[in-house]
Amino acid sequence: MKGRVLVAGFATRHVAWSAFRAGYEVCAVDHFCDQDLTWYTRERVRFEELEDLPDAIDTISRQHHFDIFIATSGAEDLPTLLPRSGTPREKIGQFMDKLETQHFFENLRIDLPRIAVPGEYPAMIKPRRGAGGWRNAVIHDEDERAGWEARYPGVPYILQEFVTGLPASVCCITDGERARAVATNEQVLRGSGESSFGFCGSITPCNHPLAGRMVQLAETAAAASGCTGTIGIDFVLGDFRPSAIEINPRFQGTMDTVEMACGCSLFQYHVDACAGTLPAPVPPPNQVAIRSILFADRDMTISRDLRNLAPDIADIPWPGTFFEEGQALLSVYGTGPDRSEACAMLDKHISRVLQYIR
Repeated sequence: MKGRVLVAGFATRHVAWSAFRAGYEVCAVDHFCDQDLTWYTRERVRFEELEDLPDAIDTISRQHHFDIFIATSGAEDLPTLLPRSGTPREKIGQFMDKLETQHFFENLRIDLPRIAVPGEYPAMIKPRRGAGGWRNAVIHDEDERAGWEARYPGVPYILQEFVTGLPASVCCITDGERARAVATNEQVLRGSGESSFGFCGSITPCNHPLAGRMVQLAETAAAASGCTGTIGIDFVLGDFRPSAIEINPRFQGTMDTVEMACGCSLFQYHVDACAGTLPAPVPPPNQVAIRSILFADRDMTISRDLRNLAPDIADIPWPGTFFEEGQALLSVYGTGPDRSEACAMLDKHISRVLQYIR
C-alpha cells in the first residue's frame, strides 16, 4: 500500500477508483455512496447537504490517519488541517469564480467569449460559482434574464456573448509552473430542457481539427494558473478558433474516459505532479472511450441489483434507491478502436441497462 487517501466531495467514485487501482488505501466522504464506491474504499461516510460535509470529514479524520486528502466538487475550498494534495485554496477560489477566470484568460490573451454589453442578446448567463454547467442558459431578452434571476434568487452571475461550437476540454497535469496535456475530450451536454448545458458525459479523445491548438492554449493556461496536480481547461471549438470557457482546478468528470482511452493513472500523475514531477509526454490514446450519464425519465425506484452489469456501468445505485425525474441514475461506458465502434458499444450497453430499469 502506497498510503491512505481520503477523497471528499459531492461525488468521489471516479477519484476513489483511480486511487485504488494506483495502489492506495482509500476512504471517502460522499453524497451518494453508490454500491461500487464500496468496492474501492475501506470506509465511507455519507452526507446529505453540502453544509454537512465539514462534519463528515471531521468524523472520518478522527478515526483514521490520512497521508493524502483530495477534495472533489463541493469540497474544493474547505479549510482543513489534512494533508491536501492539489491546487492551493487561494487558487481554487480564483478559478471557482467565473469572472476571475474571465480576467485570467484575458490577461493571457487567450480567446474567450467576451462579457456581454447591457442589452446584448442572445447571451450566456451563468452563475459566478458552480460546477457542471447545470444553471447555465442562453437568454434572448430581459424577460428571460428576469426569469433566470427568479429561479436562482440572489445568485451572482455573469453574462457572456454566446458562442457556438463543440464543447471540449483538455486534461492537464501541472506542477505549479509547468504543464503537460494528457488528453483531449468532447464534452457531452444534456442539450435540452432547463439544464441543457449540464455535463452528462465525455468522449476521449477529441478529434476536432482544432484539438491541437486547444492543447497548446490549455498547456499555456495551466502553466500560468499556479494550480498543481490534475486540472481541466474547458473550451468551445468553433469554426476557426477555440474559445476558452473555464478552468476546473480539481479532478474532472472526464477522468474515467481519459484513463480508459490512454491507459494511464491520473491519480498517480496528480500525486507525482504535486511532488514536482510531470509525466513524460503521454502517447496518443490507444482507443476511444465514452461515458454517458443516464437520467431518470420519470419518478422511479431501481429495484434490481445492477452490479453484474459492471464494468460496463459505474455509479451503481443500491437496489431500492428512489430517483426523481431528471436525477442522474448511473454511468454507462463504451470503448472501441474508433469513435463509431465506441458509440455502437455504448448503445449496446445502454440498451442492456434499460432492460433492467424499465
